[in-house]
Amino acid sequence: MKNIKIALSLLLLISISSCDDFLSEVPDNRTQIDTPEKISELLVTAYPSRSYFPIAESMSDNVFDTESKESVNIINEESYNWQMHTQIGTDSESAFWMGSYEAIAAANQALDAIEKLGGQETLDPLKGEALIARAYNHFMLVSFWANRYNPATAGTDLGVPYITKPETALLVAYKRNTVKEVFDFIEQDINEGMKYIGNEYKEPKYHFTVEAAKAFACRFYLIKGDWDKVLEYSEGLGSKPTKIRNYAAFNAVAFAQMPIEYSKVEQETNLLVAYPNSIANRWAAYRFALPGNRSDEILGTQTNIWAKPHLIRSNGQYFGGTNVFVPKLYEYFKYTNLTSRTGEPYTGSVLFSNDEMYLNRIEALVMKNRIAEVNTEFGYFLGTRTSGYNATTDILDETIITAKYPVIANEFTPFYALSDLQKSYIKAIAEARRRDFIREGLRWFDIKRFNLVVTHTTLEFGKAIKTNVLEKDDKRRALQIPLRASDNGIEKNPR
Repeated sequence: MKNIKIALSLLLLISISSCDDFLSEVPDNRTQIDTPEKISELLVTAYPSRSYFPIAESMSDNVFDTESKESVNIINEESYNWQMHTQIGTDSESAFWMGSYEAIAAANQALDAIEKLGGQETLDPLKGEALIARAYNHFMLVSFWANRYNPATAGTDLGVPYITKPETALLVAYKRNTVKEVFDFIEQDINEGMKYIGNEYKEPKYHFTVEAAKAFACRFYLIKGDWDKVLEYSEGLGSKPTKIRNYAAFNAVAFAQMPIEYSKVEQETNLLVAYPNSIANRWAAYRFALPGNRSDEILGTQTNIWAKPHLIRSNGQYFGGTNVFVPKLYEYFKYTNLTSRTGEPYTGSVLFSNDEMYLNRIEALVMKNRIAEVNTEFGYFLGTRTSGYNATTDILDETIITAKYPVIANEFTPFYALSDLQKSYIKAIAEARRRDFIREGLRWFDIKRFNLVVTHTTLEFGKAIKTNVLEKDDKRRALQIPLRASDNGIEKNPR
């Protein structure tokens, strides 16, 4: 572990956000955060201002070469080839890194202000939100810029700097914590934050509420392999929750309205919604996306457990006659100059939902060998996504799962052991998660933790001219540290 010195203005506080101007001031010139109202306003910026959806999706096996030469995007192409981004624009790796650390800086400033106000009981919900937000942002950083969590190697694997104090100097000594240290700090912040987190917000779906915090805890403990904790935090859902997405109702909405509908705070399944500065919706039109001739591999009837049509579908909509997409990302363009028609794009993004938490719960049940419960709950979940589902005849059992998802040697290789039956169920759940969260980046988390091999092929007139394979334990699974950070002392990932 190395102690390093980095320029704070280059690592944490370079951004287009207003939070940048505030936090980069020397302490004596800062606005004093000395009331609950000011702390609450500050915590609005404790969430990442940029999106990880396009980065994660382009690295996954959800995308292919569409050969759409007129829609080439450098960042899209570099992600497809697991290369370090050479640009720092919207939806770049560097932008997400910066945005995450700026959010952490805001959370730390809020926690410091709460402490200086004497830890008043009325400030407890703000303290809980700040702690959970700090944990979440560090979790996302370590998920992308470090090796997958493995307790056998986490003590030596390079993680990310875990920042717990507001900065009071322009030059700060940091260390790059190990993955184990980062996970320990995240767990500590989750446990502490859960003591105080509340629901009293004017717009609760834009904040970490109790339920959103539980959903985050479920994702964290799923990665860590603590099945009891996943079940503990998801217990309130029940075996057949009604507060999951109703795809039949979603598909009945006018196509143009669908992206708005998907991320609406009124949707009961949506637990945490954000509007990061992002053009994630436009990535469906880029060269490396989901072409119509490959979409059935993910969304086709043959991938349904009962060989029936999925309710999750592309709805036959095309970009340029080639690419298809599930309409779920709504872009709001905020004009800053109406005359020149310039401004900033923001994309409605569901960061946590009951749907994800329910699937995480089902996976934990598989790992606890509670297969009868899995058949009931997973069968119910798949039924809500299947056109023509009949609860009387469409019954899920071990025979159906193992026939549909036979064991393939060395395919799913997490850090923990899997029985053959668990391998079949885990693949079934991973494929369901892949469909449910297509375009939202969660597939990359499964690729990483299960060590799945991904092959990306570049085409020319329909023929392969380059095949790029992300092998198991490939070093490229950990993104390279952004150039601005490495230039200022942050140790790079090995290549």
